Amino acid sequence: MMKKAGTVNPVFLLDEVDKMSMDFRGDPSAALLEVLDPEQNGTFMDHYLDVEYDLSKVFFITTANVIHTIPQALQDRMEILRLEGYTEPEKMEIAKRFLVKKQREAAGLKAENLTLPDETIVRITRHYTREAGVRNLEREIANVSRKVARKVVKEGRNFKVTVGPDDVKEYLGVIKFRDTKTEEKNEVGLVTGLAWTEVGGQILNIEATLMPGRGKLLLTGKLGDVMQESAQAAMSYVRSRATQLGLDPDFYRHLDVHIHIPEGAIPKDGPSAGITLAVALVSALTKIPVRRDVAMTGEITLRGKVLPIGGVKEKLLAAHRAGNRTIILPRDNEKDLTDIPANIQQELTIRSVDDMDDVLDIALEKKLEPRPLLVTGEATPSAIENPSQDLGREPMTN
Repeated sequence: MMKKAGTVNPVFLLDEVDKMSMDFRGDPSAALLEVLDPEQNGTFMDHYLDVEYDLSKVFFITTANVIHTIPQALQDRMEILRLEGYTEPEKMEIAKRFLVKKQREAAGLKAENLTLPDETIVRITRHYTREAGVRNLEREIANVSRKVARKVVKEGRNFKVTVGPDDVKEYLGVIKFRDTKTEEKNEVGLVTGLAWTEVGGQILNIEATLMPGRGKLLLTGKLGDVMQESAQAAMSYVRSRATQLGLDPDFYRHLDVHIHIPEGAIPKDGPSAGITLAVALVSALTKIPVRRDVAMTGEITLRGKVLPIGGVKEKLLAAHRAGNRTIILPRDNEKDLTDIPANIQQELTIRSVDDMDDVLDIALEKKLEPRPLLVTGEATPSAIENPSQDLGREPMTN
């Protein structure tokens, strides 16, 4: 390839470097350790030339979908740049500027034969694709274009159609994906959380309910180890702050708590649902409804501190798409708001928090009332006022 390029300092693109495999023919990752290391590749020797060759002037670029399959030693020799998936507004612009025109021409159509409004592209993006890129979006636009081309053949070259959002079903069939929507009213034990996925952000409706029992914490919804530990940490926080939250300190002795996250077939993991789980627990135990327009994300500690999380941009865009206008974020994530488009930020009320007290003040319909402290024991009021009477001796003086 260097001979074909005709230069000693070309750019080499090694695509899908995470798909390398080791077998009886050799281990390509071991060879790449020398190829990509600037300290060694000045005298690289392969099994084809059997002479030293200088690769130090070559600029290597590699691509990968995941990095955990790349050997750690090879990762140490790379500078890793993580590229986020396209957001919904970005996908719409790519479709408007490039994909629609490309697929119209591929189907033999003219611009006047087929018109796709912005609302139609959004409908296709949301309900017929779920991806980080735009490959499936282009495929669905191509499906629409081909079906319109068949109508042009039957009706004549002057056939014109504008495919509206309600017409998409006629061309692409029933919708493939449904977005989770915000609940219609405030409910006890139901909280809206925010999650990051490889194909963008998503909201999670986390439910908590109580049953007579012996203090068990049940978790369902195909939760990973980290999320289960977050639920246990949230439960420990609630138990340790029971009096301040207006709860009986022994509430857990006669109750079982069940937490469920719907879409139970989809694996879920990560620490960013910690404060969401805690709010669901407090709401279920205090019978105070949670505001339906509030979405939240953040990790919780046993002391009730809120720690920063990742994927802020995707999560906020998902909340905006679902209709949540008040967002609770850890204060340390304020630096990530520079990535959010200005028009989206203007429509959202972003509340930065440091601890769970701030979260509960924002998320619950009304303020929590601490439980009054009770003095227990057999001492009479007079004895409490004058302890020496109870001890049977003169009071000590200092």
